[in-house]
Amino acid sequence: MPEGHTVHRNANDFNRLFAGEAIIVDSPQGRFSSDAKLISNRVLVRARAIGKQLFLEFDNDLTLRIHLGIYGKWKLHSAEDWPEVVGEVRARFKSSKAIAELRGPTVCEVIDEREVAAVEKRLGPDPFNPDPRGKELERFAAKVAASRTSIGQLLMNQEVLSGIGNVYRAELLFRAGVDPHTPGNALPREVIENIWHDSVKLLKVGVKTSFMITRDDLFTKRPSKADRNWVYKREGQPCRVCSTNVSIEIMAGRKLYWCAGCQS
Repeated sequence: MPEGHTVHRNANDFNRLFAGEAIIVDSPQGRFSSDAKLISNRVLVRARAIGKQLFLEFDNDLTLRIHLGIYGKWKLHSAEDWPEVVGEVRARFKSSKAIAELRGPTVCEVIDEREVAAVEKRLGPDPFNPDPRGKELERFAAKVAASRTSIGQLLMNQEVLSGIGNVYRAELLFRAGVDPHTPGNALPREVIENIWHDSVKLLKVGVKTSFMITRDDLFTKRPSKADRNWVYKREGQPCRVCSTNVSIEIMAGRKLYWCAGCQS
């Protein structure tokens, strides 16, 4: 499943290639045809992301909300092409600069301002979005400090922290030296703040590079997939820091990677 950095890159692509133009929208698959008619030939005002949710705002006060889920993906083409549809394309967008095809999203719906507000209300703070007054940090810290749920589960809850998935969850906790089984309300405030600030740092790297690189010495490089992270998908291999074999278990239905030596 794409994590928050990918969706922010999607928003950047739409702002660069589609914003300010009347966009042709259709649904070759047919499942999005009715909603497509509501926004086709309307001007895309802006695209923005909150966590794993993409919002495309049009000049008729309607918004297209997209959640890629596990199987969703985008494909971009040049504007000169109107490619023959291969596979099930849920929605297709055409501007003077590009064509974007959307396949397999969990959510693809046109909603009004009231419905947008309802979605935003249930989403947790997004580390990549500006937070000059620290309000989003406070929202995150309050949710964690008030919960007896393990921090490993809390970081996967989009109502607690938007945009964090399995990779960032494992890597944030390793970098913080935190046992993923620790209840949120047992974590010192300083640790909670450090996790927030580190998530801001890592998401910025992800948006810039398009990769989930979590080792500081590799931020400016293009490391192989096997070298990008500390513990993710390294079960049974020696920890890069203490040589303890990296552990794996299932937590709330998802694979959790962690080092018992560094995160005790």
